[in-house]
Amino acid sequence: MSLILYQRDDCQLCDEAIALLAAAAAPDFSSVWIDDDAALELRYGSRVPVLHDARSARELDWPFDVAAIRRFLDAVR
Repeated sequence: MSLILYQRDDCQLCDEAIALLAAAAAPDFSSVWIDDDAALELRYGSRVPVLHDARSARELDWPFDVAAIRRFLDAVR
């Protein structure tokens, strides 16, 4: 599993997503900020935060909760 959390600078929802990932005991993930990348902004601009599994290319869009994170993690394992 290779998780990436796509997010923005100064993003309240992104901060909430990080707290939910901790509550779900998610494995380590990388954070990628989309603000200065035109391609990422185009792809994720209205969807952030987005949890992405690089191996499967599956994504979990906001809004999500602990249960949704756990289902996502089970599906990508």
